[in-house]
Order: sequence, then structure tokens, then C-alpha cells
Amino acid sequence: MGNCCCDEMGAGRHSVGHAASSADAASTVADRFLRSRGAGASTQIELSLSASNLGDQEYFFKSNPIVVVYSSNDGALEEIGRTEVIVNSSSPSWNAKIILQYQFEVLQPLVFHIYDIDPQFHEVGEKMLKLEEQQFLGEAICNLSDVITKQNRLFTLKLGVSEHNLPNPSKFGELTVQAEESAGSKALMEMVFHCSDLEIKDLLSKSDPFLLISRMSENGTPVPICKTEVRKNDLNPKWKPVIMNLQQENLLMIECFNFSSNGKHDLVGKIVKSVAELENMYHSGNGENFFVPASNAHDCHSKEVLKSQVYVEKYLENSRHTFIDYISAGCQLNLMVAIDYTASNGNPRLPDSLHYIDPSGRPNAYQRVILEIGDILQYYDPAKRIPSWGYGARPIDGPVSHCFNLNGSTYQPEVEGIQGIMSAYISALRNVSLAGPTLFGPLLSTATAIASQSLTNNQQKYFILLIVTDGVVTDFQETIDAIIKASDFPLSIIVVGVGGADFKEMEFLDPNKGGRLESSTGRVASRDVIQFAPMKDVHGTGISIVQSLLAEIPGQFMTYMRTREIQAIS
Repeated sequence: MGNCCCDEMGAGRHSVGHAASSADAASTVADRFLRSRGAGASTQIELSLSASNLGDQEYFFKSNPIVVVYSSNDGALEEIGRTEVIVNSSSPSWNAKIILQYQFEVLQPLVFHIYDIDPQFHEVGEKMLKLEEQQFLGEAICNLSDVITKQNRLFTLKLGVSEHNLPNPSKFGELTVQAEESAGSKALMEMVFHCSDLEIKDLLSKSDPFLLISRMSENGTPVPICKTEVRKNDLNPKWKPVIMNLQQENLLMIECFNFSSNGKHDLVGKIVKSVAELENMYHSGNGENFFVPASNAHDCHSKEVLKSQVYVEKYLENSRHTFIDYISAGCQLNLMVAIDYTASNGNPRLPDSLHYIDPSGRPNAYQRVILEIGDILQYYDPAKRIPSWGYGARPIDGPVSHCFNLNGSTYQPEVEGIQGIMSAYISALRNVSLAGPTLFGPLLSTATAIASQSLTNNQQKYFILLIVTDGVVTDFQETIDAIIKASDFPLSIIVVGVGGADFKEMEFLDPNKGGRLESSTGRVASRDVIQFAPMKDVHGTGISIVQSLLAEIPGQFMTYMRTREIQAIS
């Protein structure tokens, strides 16, 4: 899934055992710049629809059915698309595909309404039909992830009646939904770019350039999809290959920036070309001059053409396994949860505590994080057996523990589903004394051991450890060592800060916000596996902090699968 990746297979393998470089650190900081420009991972899905036994079969009822598909946002319906009308059929199979974007990090509720179109309207185009004038045959509701996670991406739903007053809903048939990725979603373009004669932007050194690649939307707005690494002190840079999920007709903006550690990167120049034009540049060997907006022109479309040029040194098309391929082939995403029980959370009996359980049922900060992430991930784990731990507390008549089972069991950390986490969390508040300090090392080691055992047993599982904390870790180096070890296993780590603490010192955990992590032995992570963000951060794009953290999971998952050369086989 997603739109782009760098050539991480080689990069990941060669990074093990080598110290982090300043270029590595610059590149990971530039990754944050990519996301700040609104980049998001999604893939285009085509839904095929069929139905059986529509209407009341006792009376040999046949209809002229059409399906109207809606997205649902807090109960408000927005139409996505309509099928054609099938004449005189109680078990239709529609040809028209419903096109939508799949996004892993958000719930995507779908509502399907089926109508019987009166023969007098058969000459009216489907989009012009007034649905209130047609007979309602039934409704089905699901989330897109319900379909994506089923084998063969095939999901059958009973048709109900909800707000429509129809008798005997058991007689109104079934709707089958099948999801397929659009052909273009599996097509990859691998390209290598290099530039010549870049302008010097730094006073005391050469420029530190990187490329930001954006797809131009229909309204002309660039949507960032990819970036290269930063090349230090290089006016004629050649970057590692970038692999993009694009189609020939896609129009791209390629911007060259001079990296700045403060995030205010200077634009060196840009070009706008279609994918087909970039392929022609590769075959011809010709470069394209960068341009910048003219500084003193009254016309906003005026531009200044530069001497600097960009070249396409490599262009290769191929296909790939996608994130959805692995999921529908049976690979599971298993959530693991760890909750901070240190004393800095405050007395759980008092309303100002981060652990206060509101009698009204309003969730506290810990519960909100777990619910928001659990609501997404639960669809990818059929068993819904979730290892759940606490840390930083003193169990009854025992020493402080930095990894104890929330359910009170000595040996078994798993609980049943999201509600099982909630029950065990509240129960543990009554049975432990809040203490400290805040240590992540034991948690990470325990989670890595579970992922390692799954790998040994050849299970098709990938684990996501959620750590919720109210403060800064004190075992910095132990935590870094554990993260670097975890990068070799099927595991991603999400750390969310809650409360009003200053989490600046925690940013060392997320290489997107600082330098690359290095172990006590000089080893660096084989891939990116961890993200950190405090809940109080606000994104201007309308995306929640939790969603922005989850959005990175498919990329981390795919990097692991590619570096391990694991195939998506049903």
C-alpha cells in the first residue's frame, strides 16, 4: 500500500552494524517535512457488487435493482457511486464498479442501499434517478476493512431495513461485496534521478539537496507522495532509487530543496512532468531545466528558468505484492498494549488524575488512545487475543514491576478484545500501587520475544505494540538497544504521550523527528519501526495524532516483508 518508497531493501540490510551518519539524520528529518505537506498513503479500490434473493420470494418477486453506495461520517451519508440498473432480476450481478480510496489508518463505514427502479424511469440515467420515487429493497452496512480482511476480499451481508419500514426483513436477500485493487495500484515505476549544476544555497558549504515528488490533483494542488534521501555537500547529486505507484498519465511536480535542520528548506527549483514524459527523458538522456516562480513578476504564472537540470537515469516498470495482498492472504496484524502506571499520573481516585475513571463513562486519555487505535486494528486480528501489560507499578506485596500482565495472570498476558483491555486496565488500577520510574526496555524486550516466537513458528503475524505514557523514559540507552533489536522482527512500535508533560526529550524515539537511533554497540536499526507523538499535538489537516501514527504501519510492514523476501501467498 502507499504511493512511494525508497530502495530500503538494500539500505536496511547495509545499515546493520554501521554508525548513523549526518546524512541519515538529515534524511529522516526531511521525512517529517514530507508528512507536514499532507502526504498520506492510500490505494484505489474497485468494489464489485452482486445480490441474491431480492424481494419477497414467496410471490416470485423480481425487480429492476440498482445499488447506491455511501460513505458514512458520524451518521451523515455521502454518495460514492451507483451501479447500473439490472432489469427483471432477483439475483443481479452488476457490472459497474464502485471506486474509492482505501486508507488503513481510518475507519471507512460504507452503506449500501438497493432500490427497485420503476419501468417508467428506465430511460433516465442512473445518476439522474430520484431515489425517493423508487421502491426501497434493503440496506447493508459494513466497514471497508471488513471486506479487505476477508479471504479473496469477498464479504456477504444480510440485507436489512433500518429506518425504512419494510416487513419481514429476512425475506430481503443478501448483498455480496468484492474488493479488488485497481490495476494501477499494483504497477510500480522505479526511477533514479540525478541533477547537475545546482545553485549553492549555503554560505559556508555546498547545498544539501533532496527531491520532493508530488502528484498533481485534478484541481492543480500538489499532493506529496515521495522524497529522496538528503545528499550532503553535493551540487551534482544522484539519489537512491525511488519506487512510485503511478500511472502513465499522472502529472508530477518534482521539487529540489536544500535541506535545513530547522525544517525551513529552501527551494532550489522544480519541474512539472507526466510519468510518460519522465520515461521519454530516460530514453532520450536529456535533462530538464529547473524553474522557480519569478520573484518580481506580476503574473503568478511567470517563472524563471535555471541552469540547473534534473535527469532520469533509470526508469523501470514492474508489479508488486501490496499491503492488501498480504492481508487478504491471511497475514494478521496483532495489537499489543502497554499502559503507564507510574505515580506521576496522579491518584486514580481523584478527577485530576490521568487514570481517573469517570462514573459518566467518559473515557480518560489512556482509554481514548486505546479505543481509537483498537477500533482500527481489531479488524485485522480475527482471534482478538491482545497481550496487555502495565509498567511502573508495585503489585500487591511485590517489588516495582516494569512489565506486569494487566489481567493479573502470572503467565498469560492476553485479554479478549478491546473491552478486555478496558476491564483489565480498570481492575489493575485497584490492585497495584502507582510507583516508577518509567522504563521501556523490559516492555520492548517482552514484545520482541513474542514476535520472535511467532517468526520461529512460521506464523503469518505482524505485531503492533502500543505504549501509552505520561512521562519521559529514564532508560534511554536500554530503550534504544531494544528498539534496534526489534527492527529485525515483525514488529512496529507506537508511543503516545498523554497529559501535560514536556515530551521534547521523547522525540529521540522517533527518527522522523531527530537523528537515527544507534545502539550501545554502534549498530543502527535495520528499518524504521517506531513513532512517537504526544496527544496534545494538533495536525492542521484534520487527521488525528493516532491516525498519523497508524498511517506509517503499512510502510513499515511492507519494508519488513520485502527485506525478508516474504511472499503474499494464500
